[in-house]
Parts: sequence; C-alpha cells; structure tokens
Amino acid sequence: MKIDLTVAGYIIYKNKVLLIHHRKLDLWLPVGGHIDKNETPDQALVREVKEEIGIDIEIINQSNIPLEGNIKYNLAIPFYTNVHSVGDHDHYGLFFVCKAKNPDQLKINNVELINFNWFSKNDLNENHIPIDVKNQALEALRLYNRLS
Repeated sequence: MKIDLTVAGYIIYKNKVLLIHHRKLDLWLPVGGHIDKNETPDQALVREVKEEIGIDIEIINQSNIPLEGNIKYNLAIPFYTNVHSVGDHDHYGLFFVCKAKNPDQLKINNVELINFNWFSKNDLNENHIPIDVKNQALEALRLYNRLS
C-alpha cells in the first residue's frame, strides 16, 4: 500500500485546540497535509496552515542544539507520529503542537474545509470528534501547557 508523508498541527489558543471539518474526508481533524518534495516538515506545516486557515503559527518543541558546524537549521520535534488510513492509501503523520500567532485572522479555505472550531478539553468529548483526534488533542493541550 502507498504511504505518503504528512504533517498536522494541533494549534492552541486560550487553552483550546483548533480542529477543522475536512470536506473530502468528512472528519474533524487538525490542520495539515502532505509534505512536498524538497520541503521540511516544519515548512510543510507552516504552508498548510496558511493555505487552509490563513494564520501564522509557532511550532512548539524546537531544538536547543546550537546551529554550528554543518547544521543549516533545527526542526521541531513532533510530539507524536503514526501511520493511519485515509481510505485508498496510508499516511505517515508527524504531529506537532503549535501556538496561534494571529488567530483573529483565521479564515478557512472553503474548497478543502467545511468549518472550524476551537475545542476545550470537555468539548473534545463531543460525538463527532474521532477518538484518535481526541486523544492526540488532549496530549497536545497537556504538552502545550507544560512547554509554554
């Protein structure tokens, strides 16, 4: 089976996590998408967030190792990775915790998305939130509060 490399960001603002209602998959998910050729996961996530919801993010959990020697730049460390099915193929997903820089400018891409919402811990218990997304979002909120 084909496996694509993907990124997703659990974007946090005021102790709530942003989820989008994906049009094609008809699921509530974190913002994300495929990593393009010659693109790092960090670059892919920043691009996908801008394309899908129009805001800027800061990816949490950046490395503190000095930019010395042959290192061009450090990349954020995903808080979680998995392989999951999207129907006709699988995704190897890299999941990141992110901070919304300008959440007031959020505007969804109506071609890819139906809606969005900010979810508190309690809101994640709603029936339309997939259990895997709920578990990942709860961990993202926990890590965000610890790391920021």
